[in-house]
Amino acid sequence: MATRVAHHETRGGAWDIGAILRNLDYVLLAAVGVLVAYGLWILGAVTSDDVPGDPRYYLVRQGFNVAVGAIALTLAIAIDPDVYRRYRRVLYAAAIAMMGFVFVTGAAIRGSRRWIDLGFFRLQPSELGKVLLILFLAGFLADRTRRIENPKTILAAVGLAALPVFLVFLEPDVGTAIVYCGVLAAVLFLAGARWRQLLALTLVAAVALLAVLWFLPAAGVQVLQPYQQERLTGFLHPQSDPAGATYNVNQSITAVGSGGLNGRGVAGATQTRLDYLPEHATDFIFSSLAEQRGFLGASILLLLYAMIAWRGIKVIAIAPDLFSAIAAGAIVVAFLLQVFVNVGMTTGIAPITGITLPFVSYGGSSMLASMIMIGLLEAIHVRGRLAGRS
Repeated sequence: MATRVAHHETRGGAWDIGAILRNLDYVLLAAVGVLVAYGLWILGAVTSDDVPGDPRYYLVRQGFNVAVGAIALTLAIAIDPDVYRRYRRVLYAAAIAMMGFVFVTGAAIRGSRRWIDLGFFRLQPSELGKVLLILFLAGFLADRTRRIENPKTILAAVGLAALPVFLVFLEPDVGTAIVYCGVLAAVLFLAGARWRQLLALTLVAAVALLAVLWFLPAAGVQVLQPYQQERLTGFLHPQSDPAGATYNVNQSITAVGSGGLNGRGVAGATQTRLDYLPEHATDFIFSSLAEQRGFLGASILLLLYAMIAWRGIKVIAIAPDLFSAIAAGAIVVAFLLQVFVNVGMTTGIAPITGITLPFVSYGGSSMLASMIMIGLLEAIHVRGRLAGRS
Protein backbone atom coordinates (compact mmCIF):
# COMPACT_ATOMS: atom_id res chain seq x y z
CA MET A 1 0.00 0.00 0.00
CA ALA A 2 2.82 2.38 0.88
CA THR A 3 4.45 1.76 -2.45
CA ARG A 4 1.15 2.39 -4.23
CA VAL A 5 0.70 5.69 -2.41
CA ALA A 6 4.25 6.74 -3.22
CA HIS A 7 3.71 5.89 -6.87
CA HIS A 8 0.49 7.92 -6.91
CA GLU A 9 2.21 10.91 -5.35
CA THR A 10 5.01 10.88 -7.91
CA ARG A 11 3.00 9.91 -10.97
CA GLY A 12 0.71 12.81 -10.88
CA GLY A 13 3.27 13.18 -10.60
CA ALA A 14 6.45 12.45 -12.06
CA TRP A 15 7.34 16.14 -12.22
CA ASP A 16 6.32 17.02 -8.64
CA ILE A 17 9.47 19.05 -8.17
CA GLY A 18 8.78 19.81 -4.52
CA ALA A 19 8.47 16.14 -3.52
CA ILE A 20 11.56 15.25 -5.51
CA LEU A 21 13.68 18.04 -4.06
CA ARG A 22 12.65 17.22 -0.50
CA ASN A 23 13.63 13.57 -0.83
CA LEU A 24 16.86 13.65 -2.83
CA ASP A 25 20.04 12.18 -1.42
CA TYR A 26 22.05 15.39 -1.37
CA VAL A 27 25.13 13.65 -0.01
CA LEU A 28 25.20 11.46 -3.12
CA LEU A 29 24.66 14.45 -5.39
CA ALA A 30 27.40 16.39 -3.63
CA ALA A 31 29.84 13.49 -3.94
CA VAL A 32 29.10 13.19 -7.66
CA GLY A 33 29.42 16.96 -8.12
CA VAL A 34 32.81 17.03 -6.42
CA LEU A 35 33.94 13.98 -8.39
CA VAL A 36 32.92 15.55 -11.71
CA ALA A 37 34.71 18.79 -10.83
CA TYR A 38 37.78 16.84 -9.74
CA GLY A 39 37.65 14.83 -12.95
CA LEU A 40 37.52 18.01 -15.06
CA TRP A 41 40.49 19.39 -13.15
CA ILE A 42 42.42 16.15 -13.72
CA LEU A 43 41.53 16.05 -17.41
CA GLY A 44 42.52 19.66 -17.93
CA ALA A 45 45.96 19.05 -16.41
CA VAL A 46 46.52 15.72 -18.16
CA THR A 47 45.65 17.00 -21.65
CA SER A 48 47.11 20.52 -21.43
CA ASP A 49 49.92 19.61 -23.85
CA ASP A 50 47.97 17.31 -26.16
CA VAL A 51 46.70 19.88 -28.67
CA PRO A 52 49.29 22.54 -29.57
CA GLY A 53 47.86 26.02 -29.17
CA ASP A 54 44.67 24.81 -27.44
CA PRO A 55 45.38 23.53 -23.92
CA ARG A 56 41.65 23.52 -23.09
CA TYR A 57 40.58 21.45 -26.11
CA TYR A 58 39.56 18.33 -24.19
CA LEU A 59 38.36 20.24 -21.15
CA VAL A 60 35.82 22.29 -23.12
CA ARG A 61 34.43 19.21 -24.86
CA GLN A 62 34.23 17.29 -21.61
CA GLY A 63 32.31 20.22 -20.14
CA PHE A 64 29.74 19.74 -22.90
CA ASN A 65 29.58 16.03 -22.05
CA VAL A 66 28.95 16.90 -18.41
CA ALA A 67 26.11 19.25 -19.41
CA VAL A 68 24.47 16.52 -21.51
CA GLY A 69 24.92 14.06 -18.65
CA ALA A 70 23.40 16.49 -16.14
CA ILE A 71 20.27 16.79 -18.28
CA ALA A 72 20.03 12.99 -18.49
CA LEU A 73 20.50 12.72 -14.71
CA THR A 74 17.65 15.16 -14.12
CA LEU A 75 15.31 13.26 -16.43
CA ALA A 76 16.24 9.95 -14.79
CA ILE A 77 15.34 11.37 -11.37
CA ALA A 78 11.95 12.57 -12.60
CA ILE A 79 10.84 9.24 -14.07
CA ASP A 80 9.27 6.68 -11.75
CA PRO A 81 11.51 3.56 -11.85
CA ASP A 82 8.38 1.41 -12.17
CA VAL A 83 8.11 2.68 -15.76
CA TYR A 84 11.31 0.81 -16.60
CA ARG A 85 9.96 -2.38 -15.08
CA ARG A 86 6.78 -2.20 -17.16
CA TYR A 87 8.63 -1.45 -20.40
CA ARG A 88 11.63 -3.66 -19.78
CA ARG A 89 11.15 -5.57 -23.05
CA VAL A 90 11.31 -2.32 -24.99
CA LEU A 91 14.52 -1.40 -23.16
CA TYR A 92 16.07 -4.76 -23.98
CA ALA A 93 15.10 -4.49 -27.63
CA ALA A 94 16.51 -0.96 -27.78
CA ALA A 95 19.82 -2.14 -26.32
CA ILE A 96 20.15 -4.99 -28.83
CA ALA A 97 19.14 -2.72 -31.72
CA MET A 98 21.72 -0.07 -30.80
CA MET A 99 24.50 -2.61 -30.48
CA GLY A 100 23.56 -4.22 -33.77
CA PHE A 101 23.43 -0.82 -35.45
CA VAL A 102 27.09 -0.29 -34.58
CA PHE A 103 28.12 -3.12 -36.90
CA VAL A 104 26.14 -1.54 -39.75
CA THR A 105 27.07 2.14 -39.47
CA GLY A 106 29.76 2.37 -36.80
CA ALA A 107 33.18 3.58 -37.89
CA ALA A 108 36.11 1.26 -37.25
CA ILE A 109 38.63 2.98 -34.96
CA ARG A 110 41.79 1.07 -34.05
CA GLY A 111 40.20 -2.20 -35.01
CA SER A 112 37.03 -1.68 -32.95
CA ARG A 113 33.47 -0.78 -33.92
CA ARG A 114 32.00 0.75 -30.78
CA TRP A 115 30.71 4.21 -31.73
CA ILE A 116 27.93 5.84 -33.73
CA ASP A 117 28.80 9.34 -34.91
CA LEU A 118 25.82 11.66 -34.35
CA GLY A 119 27.72 14.74 -35.46
CA PHE A 120 27.55 16.71 -32.22
CA PHE A 121 28.02 13.58 -30.09
CA ARG A 122 29.80 10.26 -30.56
CA LEU A 123 27.61 7.62 -28.96
CA GLN A 124 28.93 4.31 -27.65
CA PRO A 125 25.83 2.07 -27.43
CA SER A 126 27.51 -0.46 -25.16
CA GLU A 127 27.72 2.20 -22.42
CA LEU A 128 23.98 2.89 -22.54
CA GLY A 129 23.37 -0.82 -23.04
CA LYS A 130 24.91 -1.41 -19.62
CA VAL A 131 22.16 0.68 -18.01
CA LEU A 132 19.39 -0.85 -20.11
CA LEU A 133 20.58 -4.38 -19.30
CA ILE A 134 20.46 -3.62 -15.58
CA LEU A 135 16.88 -2.36 -15.81
CA PHE A 136 15.75 -5.24 -17.99
CA LEU A 137 17.28 -8.00 -15.86
CA ALA A 138 16.05 -6.37 -12.64
CA GLY A 139 12.49 -6.33 -14.01
CA PHE A 140 12.75 -9.83 -15.44
CA LEU A 141 13.89 -11.38 -12.15
CA ALA A 142 11.70 -9.22 -9.89
CA ASP A 143 8.63 -10.64 -11.64
CA ARG A 144 9.95 -14.18 -11.13
CA THR A 145 11.10 -13.93 -7.54
CA ARG A 146 9.06 -16.98 -6.50
CA ARG A 147 10.73 -19.03 -9.23
CA ILE A 148 14.26 -17.72 -8.78
CA GLU A 149 15.53 -21.08 -7.51
CA ASN A 150 14.21 -22.83 -10.59
CA PRO A 151 17.14 -23.55 -12.94
CA LYS A 152 14.97 -22.52 -15.91
CA THR A 153 14.67 -19.01 -14.50
CA ILE A 154 18.42 -18.75 -14.00
CA LEU A 155 19.18 -20.10 -17.46
CA ALA A 156 16.64 -17.73 -19.02
CA ALA A 157 18.33 -14.73 -17.39
CA VAL A 158 21.75 -15.98 -18.48
CA GLY A 159 20.54 -16.57 -22.03
CA LEU A 160 18.98 -13.11 -22.29
CA ALA A 161 22.16 -11.48 -20.97
CA ALA A 162 24.37 -13.59 -23.25
CA LEU A 163 23.23 -11.83 -26.43
CA PRO A 164 24.32 -8.29 -25.45
CA VAL A 165 27.51 -9.70 -23.90
CA PHE A 166 28.28 -11.46 -27.17
CA LEU A 167 27.60 -8.35 -29.25
CA VAL A 168 29.83 -6.21 -27.06
CA PHE A 169 32.54 -8.89 -27.16
CA LEU A 170 32.42 -8.83 -30.97
CA GLU A 171 33.03 -5.05 -31.20
CA PRO A 172 35.47 -5.93 -29.51
CA ASP A 173 35.04 -4.37 -26.06
CA VAL A 174 36.20 -6.97 -23.56
CA GLY A 175 36.16 -4.55 -20.61
CA THR A 176 32.48 -3.66 -21.02
CA ALA A 177 31.64 -7.33 -21.59
CA ILE A 178 33.19 -8.04 -18.18
CA VAL A 179 30.99 -5.35 -16.61
CA TYR A 180 27.92 -6.90 -18.26
CA CYS A 181 28.82 -10.26 -16.71
CA GLY A 182 29.23 -8.56 -13.34
CA VAL A 183 25.78 -7.03 -13.74
CA LEU A 184 24.30 -10.47 -14.45
CA ALA A 185 25.93 -11.93 -11.35
CA ALA A 186 24.72 -9.01 -9.23
CA VAL A 187 21.07 -9.21 -10.29
CA LEU A 188 21.01 -12.99 -9.77
CA PHE A 189 22.48 -12.64 -6.30
CA LEU A 190 20.16 -9.79 -5.30
CA ALA A 191 17.13 -11.61 -6.68
CA GLY A 192 17.87 -14.54 -4.37
CA ALA A 193 19.64 -17.14 -6.50
CA ARG A 194 21.22 -19.95 -4.50
CA TRP A 195 24.93 -19.93 -3.81
CA ARG A 196 25.48 -23.23 -5.57
CA GLN A 197 23.79 -21.88 -8.68
CA LEU A 198 26.04 -18.82 -8.64
CA LEU A 199 29.07 -21.01 -8.02
CA ALA A 200 28.15 -23.23 -10.97
CA LEU A 201 27.83 -20.20 -13.25
CA THR A 202 31.17 -18.88 -12.00
CA LEU A 203 32.87 -22.18 -12.80
CA VAL A 204 31.33 -22.24 -16.28
CA ALA A 205 32.52 -18.67 -16.89
CA ALA A 206 36.02 -19.53 -15.67
CA VAL A 207 36.22 -22.56 -17.97
CA ALA A 208 34.98 -20.46 -20.89
CA LEU A 209 37.62 -17.84 -20.19
CA LEU A 210 40.39 -20.41 -19.99
CA ALA A 211 39.16 -21.96 -23.23
CA VAL A 212 39.22 -18.61 -25.04
CA LEU A 213 42.66 -17.63 -23.75
CA TRP A 214 44.52 -20.97 -23.75
CA PHE A 215 42.69 -24.22 -24.54
CA LEU A 216 41.22 -23.27 -27.94
CA PRO A 217 44.35 -21.43 -29.17
CA ALA A 218 46.41 -24.49 -28.22
CA ALA A 219 44.09 -26.54 -30.43
CA GLY A 220 44.51 -24.10 -33.30
CA VAL A 221 41.21 -22.21 -32.82
CA GLN A 222 41.74 -18.47 -32.38
CA VAL A 223 38.75 -16.75 -30.76
CA LEU A 224 40.58 -13.49 -30.07
CA GLN A 225 42.95 -11.55 -32.23
CA PRO A 226 46.60 -12.13 -31.18
CA TYR A 227 46.96 -8.56 -29.90
CA GLN A 228 43.81 -8.96 -27.76
CA GLN A 229 45.06 -12.16 -26.21
CA GLU A 230 48.45 -10.60 -25.50
CA ARG A 231 46.82 -7.59 -23.83
CA LEU A 232 44.64 -9.79 -21.62
CA THR A 233 47.47 -12.05 -20.50
CA GLY A 234 50.40 -9.60 -20.65
CA PHE A 235 49.83 -8.23 -17.14
CA LEU A 236 50.92 -11.61 -15.77
CA HIS A 237 54.34 -11.15 -17.42
CA PRO A 238 54.76 -7.37 -17.89
CA GLN A 239 58.43 -7.69 -18.89
CA SER A 240 57.84 -10.26 -21.60
CA ASP A 241 57.53 -7.69 -24.41
CA PRO A 242 58.06 -4.17 -23.00
CA ALA A 243 58.37 -2.60 -26.45
CA GLY A 244 55.30 -4.37 -27.84
CA ALA A 245 52.38 -6.20 -26.23
CA THR A 246 53.15 -5.10 -22.66
CA TYR A 247 54.22 -1.55 -23.53
CA ASN A 248 51.02 -0.01 -22.18
CA VAL A 249 51.11 -1.74 -18.82
CA ASN A 250 54.81 -1.01 -18.34
CA GLN A 251 54.39 2.69 -19.09
CA SER A 252 51.37 2.84 -16.82
CA ILE A 253 53.16 1.19 -13.89
CA THR A 254 56.11 3.54 -14.41
CA ALA A 255 53.80 6.56 -14.33
CA VAL A 256 51.99 5.42 -11.18
CA GLY A 257 55.23 4.55 -9.38
CA SER A 258 57.01 7.79 -10.29
CA GLY A 259 54.28 9.91 -8.70
CA GLY A 260 55.32 9.05 -5.16
CA LEU A 261 53.40 10.68 -2.34
CA ASN A 262 52.75 14.17 -3.70
CA GLY A 263 53.24 13.68 -7.44
CA ARG A 264 55.58 15.29 -9.96
CA GLY A 265 53.26 18.10 -11.00
CA VAL A 266 52.10 18.84 -14.53
CA ALA A 267 55.48 20.00 -15.86
CA GLY A 268 57.43 17.16 -14.21
CA ALA A 269 55.09 14.34 -15.26
CA THR A 270 57.15 13.26 -18.26
CA GLN A 271 55.29 10.01 -18.89
CA THR A 272 52.13 12.01 -19.54
CA ARG A 273 53.53 15.26 -20.92
CA LEU A 274 55.89 13.60 -23.42
CA ASP A 275 53.20 11.11 -24.46
CA TYR A 276 54.98 7.95 -23.34
CA LEU A 277 51.78 6.90 -21.60
CA PRO A 278 49.16 5.96 -24.23
CA GLU A 279 45.49 6.96 -23.98
CA HIS A 280 46.21 9.13 -20.96
CA ALA A 281 42.95 11.05 -21.37
CA THR A 282 40.78 7.91 -21.40
CA ASP A 283 41.85 4.41 -20.36
CA PHE A 284 45.00 5.44 -18.47
CA ILE A 285 43.92 8.72 -16.93
CA PHE A 286 44.33 7.23 -13.44
CA SER A 287 48.01 6.63 -14.22
CA SER A 288 48.43 10.26 -15.26
CA LEU A 289 46.68 11.42 -12.09
CA ALA A 290 48.99 9.27 -9.96
CA GLU A 291 52.04 10.62 -11.78
CA GLN A 292 51.00 14.27 -11.53
CA ARG A 293 49.37 14.28 -8.07
CA GLY A 294 50.82 11.21 -6.43
CA PHE A 295 49.30 8.89 -3.86
CA LEU A 296 47.39 11.72 -2.20
CA GLY A 297 45.69 12.81 -5.40
CA ALA A 298 44.76 9.22 -6.30
CA SER A 299 43.47 8.61 -2.76
CA ILE A 300 41.11 11.58 -2.98
CA LEU A 301 39.63 10.13 -6.16
CA LEU A 302 39.18 6.67 -4.65
CA LEU A 303 37.57 8.14 -1.52
CA LEU A 304 35.03 9.95 -3.69
CA TYR A 305 34.22 6.66 -5.41
CA ALA A 306 33.83 5.01 -2.01
CA MET A 307 31.44 7.77 -0.92
CA ILE A 308 29.25 7.20 -3.98
CA ALA A 309 29.25 3.43 -3.43
CA TRP A 310 28.29 3.92 0.24
CA ARG A 311 25.35 6.14 -0.67
CA GLY A 312 24.34 3.67 -3.37
CA ILE A 313 24.23 0.86 -0.81
CA LYS A 314 21.99 3.02 1.39
CA VAL A 315 19.64 3.46 -1.56
CA ILE A 316 19.30 -0.33 -1.78
CA ALA A 317 18.22 -0.40 1.87
CA ILE A 318 15.30 2.00 1.36
CA ALA A 319 14.22 0.85 -2.12
CA PRO A 320 10.40 0.66 -2.27
CA ASP A 321 10.24 -2.70 -4.07
CA LEU A 322 12.33 -5.65 -5.19
CA PHE A 323 12.82 -4.32 -8.72
CA SER A 324 14.27 -1.06 -7.41
CA ALA A 325 16.51 -2.87 -4.92
CA ILE A 326 17.90 -5.18 -7.59
CA ALA A 327 18.45 -2.30 -10.01
CA ALA A 328 20.18 -0.15 -7.37
CA GLY A 329 22.43 -3.02 -6.31
CA ALA A 330 23.40 -3.82 -9.89
CA ILE A 331 24.21 -0.16 -10.53
CA VAL A 332 26.54 -0.08 -7.52
CA VAL A 333 28.23 -3.31 -8.62
CA ALA A 334 28.66 -2.07 -12.21
CA PHE A 335 30.09 1.22 -10.95
CA LEU A 336 32.56 -0.42 -8.55
CA LEU A 337 33.56 -3.11 -11.05
CA GLN A 338 34.37 -0.48 -13.66
CA VAL A 339 36.50 1.45 -11.17
CA PHE A 340 38.26 -1.72 -10.01
CA VAL A 341 39.02 -2.95 -13.54
CA ASN A 342 40.33 0.44 -14.68
CA VAL A 343 42.49 1.09 -11.63
CA GLY A 344 43.61 -2.55 -11.63
CA MET A 345 44.77 -2.48 -15.23
CA THR A 346 46.64 0.80 -14.76
CA THR A 347 48.49 -0.57 -11.73
CA GLY A 348 49.30 -3.94 -13.30
CA ILE A 349 47.01 -6.19 -11.23
CA ALA A 350 44.32 -6.69 -13.89
CA PRO A 351 44.41 -7.23 -17.66
CA ILE A 352 44.34 -4.30 -20.08
CA THR A 353 40.73 -4.18 -21.26
CA GLY A 354 40.25 -0.61 -22.46
CA ILE A 355 37.61 0.36 -19.92
CA THR A 356 37.04 3.97 -18.85
CA LEU A 357 37.15 5.51 -15.38
CA PRO A 358 33.66 6.80 -14.45
CA PHE A 359 33.26 10.61 -14.36
CA VAL A 360 36.97 11.12 -15.06
CA SER A 361 37.95 9.59 -18.42
CA TYR A 362 37.31 11.73 -21.46
CA GLY A 363 34.23 10.62 -23.37
CA GLY A 364 30.60 11.53 -23.77
CA SER A 365 29.02 8.07 -23.62
CA SER A 366 30.79 7.10 -20.41
CA MET A 367 29.76 10.37 -18.76
CA LEU A 368 26.19 10.00 -20.01
CA ALA A 369 25.82 6.43 -18.73
CA SER A 370 27.39 7.29 -15.37
CA MET A 371 25.07 10.26 -14.89
CA ILE A 372 22.01 8.19 -15.78
CA MET A 373 22.99 5.57 -13.21
CA ILE A 374 23.24 8.23 -10.52
CA GLY A 375 19.87 9.60 -11.64
CA LEU A 376 18.36 6.14 -11.28
CA LEU A 377 19.76 5.79 -7.76
CA GLU A 378 18.28 9.17 -6.85
CA ALA A 379 14.92 8.23 -8.40
CA ILE A 380 14.83 5.05 -6.32
CA HIS A 381 15.85 7.01 -3.21
CA VAL A 382 13.07 9.54 -3.73
CA ARG A 383 10.36 6.90 -4.21
CA GLY A 384 11.71 4.89 -1.30
CA ARG A 385 11.48 7.84 1.06
CA LEU A 386 7.98 8.69 -0.18
CA ALA A 387 6.90 5.09 0.38
CA GLY A 388 8.37 5.11 3.87
CA ARG A 389 6.41 8.20 4.82
CA SER A 390 3.08 6.93 3.48
